[in-house]
Amino acid sequence: MALRLPPAPFRHHSATQSLTMKTQFLTTSASSPRLPKFSVRNVSSDTSRKANLSISYFSIPLLIQLCYELIILKNVLAYFCWFELLKCRSYLSPILRLQLVMKVKEKLEKDHTSLPTGKNGRDDEELILWFLKDRKFSVEEAISKLTKAIKWRHEFRVSDLTEESVRRVAATGKSYVHDSLDVNGRPVLVVVPSKHIPEMFDRLEDERLCVFLLEKALSRLPEGKEEILGIFDLRGFGTQNADLKFLTFLFDVLYYYYPRRLGQVLFVDAPFIFQPIWQLAKPLVKHYASLVRFCSVEDVRKEYFTDSTVPLSFRK
Repeated sequence: MALRLPPAPFRHHSATQSLTMKTQFLTTSASSPRLPKFSVRNVSSDTSRKANLSISYFSIPLLIQLCYELIILKNVLAYFCWFELLKCRSYLSPILRLQLVMKVKEKLEKDHTSLPTGKNGRDDEELILWFLKDRKFSVEEAISKLTKAIKWRHEFRVSDLTEESVRRVAATGKSYVHDSLDVNGRPVLVVVPSKHIPEMFDRLEDERLCVFLLEKALSRLPEGKEEILGIFDLRGFGTQNADLKFLTFLFDVLYYYYPRRLGQVLFVDAPFIFQPIWQLAKPLVKHYASLVRFCSVEDVRKEYFTDSTVPLSFRK
């Protein structure tokens, strides 16, 4: 007579146990040491340049645990976690990121030969990586957005902008790059709308000043920093200073050509008259509206600068 062994016990995970495992995943991810950052040398251009491929990792123990839950235990929660990982793509290794950069570079060289090369051109690997990150490493989406940005830079002649070319508009003091960084190490772009009269200068002159100051602020980014702080000093603002077209231009430039460069926007001491104008502008500035904080001069002094670095116009 053949012996029949009892079936292996089936491990059933209740909702409570699944929730516990989810908590363990998060705890493991938060407590596990992160892998070191990599810097991959750019061998296709100047030997001194490096493609900055610093990335944020999920911890290896978390990935191992997810594999175990998915393959061995067939846990539904593990399927969900893997789906989230695939969506955000933040687990990509430096090597894979570099491969995607090279793939975009090759496609641009093949399909967009008319685009300029060099810094901020179609073969600028740091620029390619930045747009890949903005598009969550979708190659096609990154190429689409990047080609538009490179064409715009060429047509707008961004590389030709100098202090002298914007001196006349800059003399109004309506916008400038602050000499010091904020407490978070970000360059600071200050805008004073009360000094902006839409009819005073040709619109193109105002736009050139805007782009020049963005370039200037980004050139002051410290190592490891990627965003700037924008401060709108709204004291003295009146209806004569309202310019929705220019505000739309500013945020369009930030969204399409300088994505993910603006970390936060402070609206300082906004008067009552500004509120209805902002409600009209919010749909035009897209998701940047979520970066806006209404605050006081005192907030700016205490939370964003030290006594020695606060802009003169915000000092007591």
